[in-house]
Amino acid sequence: MELVFSPEQEELRRSVRRFIEARSPLSAVREQMESETGYDASVWRQLADQMGLQSIAIPEEYGGAGSSFVDLAIVLEELGRGLVPSPFFGSVVLAAYALLDAGDDAACRDLLPGIADGSRLATLAFTEDSGSWDLGDITLSAVPERDGWSLTGAKSYVVDGHVADLILVAARTSAGLSLFAVEADASGLTRTELPTLDQTRRLARLVLDGTPARLIGTDGAAETSLARTLDKAAIALAAEQLGGAQAALDMAVDYAKVRQQFDQPIGSFQAIKHKASEMLLRVESARSATYYGMWAVADDGEDVPIVASLVKAYCSEAYFHAAAENIQIHGGIGFTWEHDAHLYFKRAKSAQLFLGDGDFHRENLAERVGI
Repeated sequence: MELVFSPEQEELRRSVRRFIEARSPLSAVREQMESETGYDASVWRQLADQMGLQSIAIPEEYGGAGSSFVDLAIVLEELGRGLVPSPFFGSVVLAAYALLDAGDDAACRDLLPGIADGSRLATLAFTEDSGSWDLGDITLSAVPERDGWSLTGAKSYVVDGHVADLILVAARTSAGLSLFAVEADASGLTRTELPTLDQTRRLARLVLDGTPARLIGTDGAAETSLARTLDKAAIALAAEQLGGAQAALDMAVDYAKVRQQFDQPIGSFQAIKHKASEMLLRVESARSATYYGMWAVADDGEDVPIVASLVKAYCSEAYFHAAAENIQIHGGIGFTWEHDAHLYFKRAKSAQLFLGDGDFHRENLAERVGI
């Protein structure tokens, strides 16, 4: 396993960071939070046309760049650092890997090129009103029809579900858990945007009432494929969380250097030093775990299921700790709407729950190692 970034990967990181600083600073993030779609369509097009980021981890035979999961994780780390509101995670991580892991070559050739060039926004509808990320809790039903399948039920907390052109839906058939593709304009589909704590990542509730759908992969085989997808997504989310945690740490340290009390910077006070050092320890530990996880996925390692739960549980708590301590170090101003610290705090909390919280993943980890 190669645990060192190549010069090309380091340049990828610098290029993405420069782009975000120029085209999606936090001032622009605030504007996008108030928009109808929740993201800037022009920035999305530039990510695709100028940088090709949507195609980065999609194989070349399906219209992608054929880069590794490590490259994708680098991009996600920078997007998390800048809190960039975009359909990237839902489309490029959840939906693309759900298609790839399903092993349906025809569906991949049909659907992935649009995801790769950014013209098709896709997402994965997995959780239901219970909010559970356990595969066994999926109850939305699918029944065969003369010319396809019909889905009935509801999905909640669907990332970018209000704007997605393509929705991949996990549903249960008589054969077991299966994956289906639903077009945004399909009959019987109702999409409602949900109020969220984190306005930089939009969620929706979908109601399907006899909605026509296309089977992806083999009927009843999605339990295995979706488990692989969710493990990759957990590590991808950890990379995003790492970027946000580092940004919160940098913000806190920068402020501690310039904020004066008793004619000296507050960073010289023992209590602030302790807070900053604890933040650094947790961020660096999260970095080690995340980087190991993304290289494990890139090498198709057997320990990915174990690493995924470990990484997601640890990085969720490290990010939340960093974001909360950033507010504490800023003092009163850190609690105001005008300061950007609360944006990272809200993303940290939403990411902590997304794809399963720490308790969920610790239980998964215990089961996977046989405890």
